[in-house]
Amino acid sequence: MKKGLTVVFFLLVNIVAFAQQKQMDEVKSANEYLRQALMSGNREQLMHITAAGLSYGHSSGKIQNQKEFVEQLAGGLSDFISIDITEEQITLYKNTAIVRHILSAETNDNGISGKVKLSILLAWVKQNGNWQLAARQAVKVN
Repeated sequence: MKKGLTVVFFLLVNIVAFAQQKQMDEVKSANEYLRQALMSGNREQLMHITAAGLSYGHSSGKIQNQKEFVEQLAGGLSDFISIDITEEQITLYKNTAIVRHILSAETNDNGISGKVKLSILLAWVKQNGNWQLAARQAVKVN
């Protein structure tokens, strides 16, 4: 009887581990989708990957809602030429994921080229089977 319970226990542990790895992979994919959408400035992609109640915080202290965030990128006011993500850390809490990473990017905002290096905190929520960005905050890395 003990052997049977041990087998069931290990099966359950493996099922939970598999489910958590699947969630982690989905969040990583959402992060990559966001990175690509930031560079393309594609309005539909940006709307798809962000939640309607988005709170998007810039390192300057400026905070935007979903519409303001999308329009700034889709309208060309902010233009990411390249984005490199490093030091990614993901923590899962049921249908919420907290992601921290370093973002290094080349930009061309209003025709002015520049470089940024930011420490980013992202809050993702899983709604209707999809991960959407609910909040983002950036601080400059010296």
